[in-house]
Amino acid sequence: MSIRSSLLPAGTPRAAFRMIVLNESRIARRLPLGLLVGVALPTVLLVIIGSVRHDRQHLTVLGGLTTFNVYVPVFLAMVIAALAFYGLPIPLAIYRDQGILRRLSITPVPPAWVLAAQLVLNVGFAVVELILLLVVAMTGFGVTAPKSAGGLVLALALSIAGVFAIGLWVSAIARPRTAGILAALCFFPLMFFAGLFLPRAEMPRALLDISNLTPLGAAVQAIQSAMLNGFPPMAPLLVLPAYAVIFGTMAVRIFRWE
Repeated sequence: MSIRSSLLPAGTPRAAFRMIVLNESRIARRLPLGLLVGVALPTVLLVIIGSVRHDRQHLTVLGGLTTFNVYVPVFLAMVIAALAFYGLPIPLAIYRDQGILRRLSITPVPPAWVLAAQLVLNVGFAVVELILLLVVAMTGFGVTAPKSAGGLVLALALSIAGVFAIGLWVSAIARPRTAGILAALCFFPLMFFAGLFLPRAEMPRALLDISNLTPLGAAVQAIQSAMLNGFPPMAPLLVLPAYAVIFGTMAVRIFRWE
């Protein structure tokens, strides 16, 4: 894996940056861990749960919701988390270890462009998959349109900002041998609080309060409210930007190109 001379600016900086994004997308297809976890897995789980008739029954234990309605927001959060924790840090850790970013520092290509390209690429993947999941859920399994479309867009945007900021922080401290471990240590505990293993409606009150303060718990709270009730409550809309600011600031301060 290498950054070739074709990445050098040709014409305008905008054209050069587009070339870097294109090159990074090709590399992402060779190392598709983030895509597999962030794109394939949520879609497969969505289809499996949506295909089980029992999971379309309204359950008292879930507050009168179906299992399917409960898990759609969880899978949307899973897309964001997988791309933030797997799609973003692992390639950057490899680049740092191989000295690619250091070598870029002596070329006309700013190393920060590679970081920006990774962000653009993974945010793009997230947007496409989030739309895909919503379309599949609404057209294939009868999920109603969100009660607040604007609230859902805002909830998803803030979720991406907050969770990707944590992914940038992981990128700042990860090395190739530890990137996968750090990704798992972030992904699985946070997905627990998002309700993947135990639905949030079945969590004890104390555990639910903790969930609401985690980035993925707040994301699911905001997304589910926008889909089922209306505009999301203020609490998760404040929690998510707080993670974006705190972890984004830490990532900028400790990130090293070599």
